[in-house]
Amino acid sequence: MDGSATTGPLRFFRDLPDPRAANVSHRLIDIIVISICAVICDADGWEDFEDFAEAKAQWFETFMDLRHGVPSADTFRRVLGALDPDAFERCFINWMQSVVTLCGGKLVAIDGKSLRRSFERGWLRP
Repeated sequence: MDGSATTGPLRFFRDLPDPRAANVSHRLIDIIVISICAVICDADGWEDFEDFAEAKAQWFETFMDLRHGVPSADTFRRVLGALDPDAFERCFINWMQSVVTLCGGKLVAIDGKSLRRSFERGWLRP
């Protein structure tokens, strides 16, 4: 169950040190993938990560091994809180630099402000 989502773009996280013991139920890369997807989809807290994973479990199972179910909110909190932030930052920056290179430097922000029209409202303020 190691599809393109974990072998493609997120290969940049392969060398991220896993701070957990060897007897874990969920692969680190799966927790990272679910977390990044959840954040992109506006997850706001650990419970949102778990809710998102449960809602999208059928899709995640097409390229992840979720035989132990989706990670719990507490697992997301514990694992992501234990990661080395500098190592994660290096992995994330390398990934984003590859995205910029692949897109020829032409990227579109997906922060949702345009969708919520905050840009237009900002111009209307005195």
